[in-house]
Amino acid sequence: MADNTSEKSALKKRARSFVYAFRGIATVFKTQRNMQIHVIIALLVVVAGIWLELQVAEWLFIVFATGFVFSAEIFNSATEALTDLVSPGYNDKAGKIKDMAAGAVLVAAITAAIIGLFIFIPHLTALL
Repeated sequence: MADNTSEKSALKKRARSFVYAFRGIATVFKTQRNMQIHVIIALLVVVAGIWLELQVAEWLFIVFATGFVFSAEIFNSATEALTDLVSPGYNDKAGKIKDMAAGAVLVAAITAAIIGLFIFIPHLTALL
């Protein structure tokens, strides 16, 4: 009986961790303007992909690139929040940390844009 109880408890803890993770994702989507911009761009990419009838392999790259940017933005938001918590006043080192986190988002976004260009340019030139 103890094994069954501990298994249920472990399952509840695991389920709770998903709830916390989804809550964190929702917080970023609701509160971070840059994430909202990323979502709008992702939706436009999806519409364009449907219109251009992308192949499965192309969709995989789009999904990966989108997830890469979203993940970077979530890490950036968490880094900024934590930095503000531990260093509420101006601090040069804290500023550099926040700049590096923002730089990671920029790298992810540029990478996603390059992937998008490789995928969409051939489709768009075929229309001409």
